Amino acid sequence: MKILVCISHVPDTTSKINFTEGDTKFDTNGVQFVINPNDEFGLTRAMWFKEKQGANVTVVNVGGAETEPTLRKALAIGADAAIRVNRAATDGFSVAKQLAQVVKDGGYDLVIAGRESIDYNGGMVPGMIAGLTNANFINNCIGLEIEGTTAKAIREIDGGKETLSTTLPLVIGGQKGLVEESDLKIPNMRGIMMARQKPLTILEPVEATAETTSVKFEKPAPKGAVKLIAPDNLDALVDLLHNEAKVI
Repeated sequence: MKILVCISHVPDTTSKINFTEGDTKFDTNGVQFVINPNDEFGLTRAMWFKEKQGANVTVVNVGGAETEPTLRKALAIGADAAIRVNRAATDGFSVAKQLAQVVKDGGYDLVIAGRESIDYNGGMVPGMIAGLTNANFINNCIGLEIEGTTAKAIREIDGGKETLSTTLPLVIGGQKGLVEESDLKIPNMRGIMMARQKPLTILEPVEATAETTSVKFEKPAPKGAVKLIAPDNLDALVDLLHNEAKVI
């Protein structure tokens, strides 16, 4: 079984976020980048298929040379090979178009992508990959088993879970629950050394028109001052909740 894991290069959630050029560009200065958490759950599940079923695992990213350390980390975790499509990831459709071409050229049976990336939270790419490659698609995936060409998946739905059966080729949008957080792998020294010898292929992008552009970024408004009410002054509390906060 050939597995392709889509990896997004995203800012660490502890990083301080700023914007430049009139709040139209993300300022990367001083920002630490990591594997997108939803993608890391998917990569860990792919490693399970490699260890238990002998699957071959390739990771892929759409981005510039600055994303290669993230791909090298995925290789150190255990992926067999990496691909970087040399195009800035600025639009969901153009990214999906690049990834779909990689899927077609590589003949992958299973494509594991994160449900969404934690930077833009678009949530569009996995479904568009499936549409462009004519593959089955399951989003919000929190469980996956493969037996031959049959897949059994569990996805999260409003108020519960749904178990589905389908066939390969398959694209999933994975998330927390696909594996336990305790199962996430940290690269060891042997893995880091081996990653240096594994192939990282750079592909030029296929032609694709960006269908969306970012007009402006805006940080959430700072939290307002807290008003403290004495515990014996319930009338004042009720008045504030009713007339100012308008929650009752």
